[in-house]
Amino acid sequence: MKLLPRSLFGRVVIILVAGMLAAQVLTSSIWYDVRHSQVLEIPTRLIATRLADIVRLSHGDACQADGLIALLDTPRFHLTLSDQASDQADTLDDSDRGTERLLNKVLSEKSGYAETLRLLQLSVVNDQEQDLGWLALFGSRPAIGHFLIDLRLPDGRWLRVDAREEQGWTSNAPLDVLFDYVMRIYLLRIAVLVIIALLAVRLAIRPLNALAKAAEALGRDIRREPLSLDGPTEVRRAAQAFNVMQQRLIASIAERTRFLAAISHDLRSPITRLRLRTELLEDTPIKERFRHDLEDMEHMVSSTLDFVSSGEVSEARQSIDINALLSSLQADLQDIGESVAIEGRALRPLPGYARSLKRCVQNVLENAVRYGCEVVIRVDDQPLQLRILISDRGPGIPQALLDQVVEPFYRVESSRNAGTGGYGLGLSIAQTIATAHDGSLMLRNREGGGLEVTLTFERQPE
Repeated sequence: MKLLPRSLFGRVVIILVAGMLAAQVLTSSIWYDVRHSQVLEIPTRLIATRLADIVRLSHGDACQADGLIALLDTPRFHLTLSDQASDQADTLDDSDRGTERLLNKVLSEKSGYAETLRLLQLSVVNDQEQDLGWLALFGSRPAIGHFLIDLRLPDGRWLRVDAREEQGWTSNAPLDVLFDYVMRIYLLRIAVLVIIALLAVRLAIRPLNALAKAAEALGRDIRREPLSLDGPTEVRRAAQAFNVMQQRLIASIAERTRFLAAISHDLRSPITRLRLRTELLEDTPIKERFRHDLEDMEHMVSSTLDFVSSGEVSEARQSIDINALLSSLQADLQDIGESVAIEGRALRPLPGYARSLKRCVQNVLENAVRYGCEVVIRVDDQPLQLRILISDRGPGIPQALLDQVVEPFYRVESSRNAGTGGYGLGLSIAQTIATAHDGSLMLRNREGGGLEVTLTFERQPE
């Protein structure tokens, strides 16, 4: 669903809060019943007390009871005597049965006699006789309880009571009750629940975040520190499985490197023997072609071994002076007659592997001087990233091939002759080393011809 957060953290928090809110809404019916009974409690007790006076007098002197009935008969407390009980059925809800029981209880306590009392109708109205229902719980004016009662008197007659009595208690204003209920029961509880859910869920998924970060870092540094085995049982099992996988990957890569190193060593021996035998041949064009082919084979074996070992880091991580590294590469190229300009400076060292990073930049530079001219190194150091941009003026690379030239053994030239530019491993090795330094390598063609290679390395805030 699009409305759900994408993160596990957000989804668990929403589920917890929604579940608690649903439970709170369901349990609010309890508060409604209690509040409803409070609204009608005082009117019920007042009416029951008046009826108890009538019952006591009716038990002793019927004439006095009739006089009291006539005296109490008002529009808001209308009394009607009858010799027979009404056949009207009650219209009470289950929640109204408590009011009927309270009427009988107070009547029995006040009169001393247990008389037959039937509550036929019960409602909460305003002064215009409009039914308020649940609005009576929050009204700004006292609600009026409307009672329709049949009461059997001790002399056998029936008294029909049509009474209206206001809520007589004022300890809490209705609006204050509403504010207190919404603020304390809903908003306050939800706020506390959200805080608890945020803390609890964050603690619960912290090991998962660590596992995700470790998985991302594993592609850049296969020999990173293993995960700590703490947290819940399931998380510890996942971390242990991740550490086992990391060790297996390290062993697999090491075995591959050893295998290719062994092949390289085995191939160099016959190549060396062939070169020696070639030297015994007479100086002819065929001898020169043999010698050239053997040199190509030796370079190819060395390049392949370099590529395989480019992801292996055997040196210690240290702070690298980027300015000194670039100046050293500039001097090396000047020694062979290549001119390279440097613009900008790094403001602080970059943590990494010095020899590997130098090799990364060197591969890009050699590629630039081999295919172009006017090579410029521009350094752009920002608080959160360091960019080294190496640009040249040359033929560039077709736009459709920019993503392919960083693939191993891919060359733009149709010829595989090493004299035109190696074996297509320089940029692949540079990209692998950049990735190991939490960086990236991007290529783009320049306006007016030429290529620009951008090496970007993420920095930690100071």
